[in-house]
Amino acid sequence: MTSDVIQKGSNAKATLRHGFFLAFGAYFLWGLLPFYMKWVAHLPLMEVVAHRILWSVPIAAGFLIWQGRTADFKTALRTPHMLGMAALTALVITINWSIYVWAIAVDRTLETALGYYINPLVNVMLGALVLSERLNRVQIAAVVLAGVAVIMLTYENGSLPWVSLCLALSFGCYGFLRKTLPIGPSQGFLLEVVILAVPALTYVIWLVVDGSNHFLSGDWMDTVLLIGCGPVTAVPLLMFAYGAKALRLSTLGLMQYFAPTMVFLIAVFVFGEPFGISQLVAFMLIWTGLAIYTWSSLRKK
Repeated sequence: MTSDVIQKGSNAKATLRHGFFLAFGAYFLWGLLPFYMKWVAHLPLMEVVAHRILWSVPIAAGFLIWQGRTADFKTALRTPHMLGMAALTALVITINWSIYVWAIAVDRTLETALGYYINPLVNVMLGALVLSERLNRVQIAAVVLAGVAVIMLTYENGSLPWVSLCLALSFGCYGFLRKTLPIGPSQGFLLEVVILAVPALTYVIWLVVDGSNHFLSGDWMDTVLLIGCGPVTAVPLLMFAYGAKALRLSTLGLMQYFAPTMVFLIAVFVFGEPFGISQLVAFMLIWTGLAIYTWSSLRKK
C-alpha cells in the first residue's frame, strides 16, 4: 500500500514537471516568434499566413494520430454545428495571426507585446459584458488602469493603439469562443487548420498560376521559411495544450506574462523600436494592473 502511494506521488510529480516544461517551452517559443516573423517580413502577408495554416495541418494531424485521439476529430467533421463553431474560431485566430505578422513586419513589435499584456484584462471585460460576471474592486481597478494606459497612448499618438487592442480582443474572443467548442484543444486546432486549409490552398494555387508565389519559385530560403511557418505555429500551441493539463490555472496565469515580456525586451533592445516616456508610463500602468489582478487571483486559490 505504501509503495503504491509513493509510486502515485512520484508519477504525479513527474507529470507536473513534464507539464511545466512543456508549457514553459511553449511560452518561450512564443516569446522568440518575433525573430521568425522578421525573417519572413519581406514576403507578402497573406502568403505567410496561408503557409502558417497549410504546414500546421500535417503537424497537428501527426500529433493527434500519435496520441490516438482521432475519434473526436472524425465526429466533429460529421457534425455541422461543430464545423460552424470551428469555422468561426478559425476566422478569429486568422485575424489575430494576420495582425501579428503585419505588426512585426512594420516595426510595431512593441504594440504586440502591449496587446498580449492587455489580453488577461480583456478576458475579464468579456466575462463581465458577455457572461454578466460581476467584477470585484481589484478587477475594476486593473481594468481602469489598462483603460488609462490606452487613453494616454491615444492622446500621445493621436490615434488608438489599434494593433494592441485588436490583438487583445481577437485573442480574447478566440479563447472565449474556443471554450464553447466541445472538443479537445489538439483536436480543435486540427479542425480549425483543416477548415482554413481550403481557402489557404486556393490562395497559394492562385499565386502559382499568377506567377507571384515565393514557394518553390527559385529562392530556396523563402521556401524553407514558408515551410517553417507551420512548425513555429503548431508546435508551441500543441506543447501548451498538452502541458496545460498538468498545471494549475494559477501557475498558467503567472506564466502567460513570460512571452510578452520576451517580446517587449526584443522590441526595445534588439529591434530598437522607439520607447519614450509615454510608452514607459503606459506599460507601467498595465504592469501594475496585471500585478494587482494576479495577486487577487492567487489569493483565491
